[in-house]
Amino acid sequence: MKPFTMYGIATLFLFTVFKGFIAPELATQYLAGAVLLGAALCTAMVFVWSTLTKGNPAYTVVQVATNDLIILIAFVPIVKFLLGVSNVSVPYGTLFFSVILFVVIPLVGGVLTRIVVVKNKGIEYFENTFVHKFDNAITVGLLLTLVLIFASQTEVILSNPLHIVLIAVPLTVQTVLIFFIAYSASKIFGMSHDIAAPAGMIGASNFFELAVAVAIALFGTTSPAALATTVGVLTEVPVMLALVKVANSTRGWFKK
Repeated sequence: MKPFTMYGIATLFLFTVFKGFIAPELATQYLAGAVLLGAALCTAMVFVWSTLTKGNPAYTVVQVATNDLIILIAFVPIVKFLLGVSNVSVPYGTLFFSVILFVVIPLVGGVLTRIVVVKNKGIEYFENTFVHKFDNAITVGLLLTLVLIFASQTEVILSNPLHIVLIAVPLTVQTVLIFFIAYSASKIFGMSHDIAAPAGMIGASNFFELAVAVAIALFGTTSPAALATTVGVLTEVPVMLALVKVANSTRGWFKK
């Protein structure tokens, strides 16, 4: 659902609501960036959002693993289809290479690391000692990623301040919509809050590193498409923190 709602919402705002402010050629490039964001399912930041809402860790891990598998199978055909509908031609090779580089290699590396460490040290050492050795590195890595993304887009961001706001509108609407669809569905089906909250968060959040990398590989560092994915990074953190607040304040709506 998510890539297609992103396509629909972005098309509505970029080509209809904001048509007096954005030229059609730019709107097409911005739409391409939005599509990349919508198709890049979250596999990292959701652990942060889940922790902030006291979500079920096991469920969150399963969701992340599921998203990894979906990206492996569906990211390339969905992006190719939606960009094709938007009259944006992209090579299959670049899409496949991006998935291999940002999803397959880290996934295989994680599996092999777990197998080797558990075999030599045991599962207790792996879960209680080994994994926690990387807590600080994960934080530094995330911050460094954000710095590099914004550093590469500084000139583009400063030269298009109004467009930053206009692009942020459909991205924000998309994030809030997907969250409430998943969150409400969890409520309807009788899930507990520690399942409903991460379900909503993982649906709303994006694998923005993958989206930015693919946009840069396809269209260039200073392209409008890359700018759109960077705006996704700018909007995601404050919007997701607001949704964390919503989830925590509505904990009483769910069964214990």
